[in-house]
Amino acid sequence: MVKNRLRAYPFFGDLNASRVQQFSIEAAQPRLDLSILREVPDKTIILGVLDLDDMQVESPDTVAARIRDALRFVPAHRLILAPDCGMKYLPRDVAFGKLQALVAGAALIRAELG
Repeated sequence: MVKNRLRAYPFFGDLNASRVQQFSIEAAQPRLDLSILREVPDKTIILGVLDLDDMQVESPDTVAARIRDALRFVPAHRLILAPDCGMKYLPRDVAFGKLQALVAGAALIRAELG
């Protein structure tokens, strides 16, 4: 479990009553406390799982751990994986490496889910 997780977005629960069917949220870079996802049980979540403030490319295992954390609160059929905002500011090789880690981490989770 990641220390110093951000508990943010006091309006988050209100989103469940909105007409929006899905929304995107950055989670990796701010180390968001993903228990907040319980507050939107009817929405599809586009979840940022890549920390774009860090030039180090995450391992597939790190990405998979972030996905597993989200799956504690959101069923797989309501979870779409994405990078956090800011990919365009990364050097091309770093951005590509991070996207490869996202794909590989997702593959690990798919294999676990069967």
